[in-house]
Amino acid sequence: MLIAILLTLVLVVASIFVHYEMLRLISSAMQKMSGTPRRRLLLAIGVVFVAHIIEISLFAIGFGLMQHRWGLGEISGTIEGGWVDFFYFSASSYTTLGMGDLFPSGDLRFVAAIESLAGLVLIGWSASFTYLSMRDFWRLDEEC
Repeated sequence: MLIAILLTLVLVVASIFVHYEMLRLISSAMQKMSGTPRRRLLLAIGVVFVAHIIEISLFAIGFGLMQHRWGLGEISGTIEGGWVDFFYFSASSYTTLGMGDLFPSGDLRFVAAIESLAGLVLIGWSASFTYLSMRDFWRLDEEC
């Protein structure tokens, strides 16, 4: 269980770092960018989306390592085989969707539970960032 706790801590910190850096990058770029508010906001949404994909991928790699390298549990259920199962399960956990067709056993349950909490916080952070960006750049009286 110690490996699962340490790996979860590393994954959460890495996800927060990725999220922070991506939001800082796009925030700075939006300030310097010329053009319409539409372009700025679409770019911001795209970067936020990419940040979430990277974070989901980090957890998917963690699940793969825990299952195949350290034997600390496994993802079971309707398995297709390969990377896509870990990514799908990670996305389902991160978004708190929890479809139920794949489920963790062993120490992977702990990581999945914490990933859901991390995903909830990071998605909330993205929503807040998007709101603030729209407040700053979305003018109804301007041409979009």
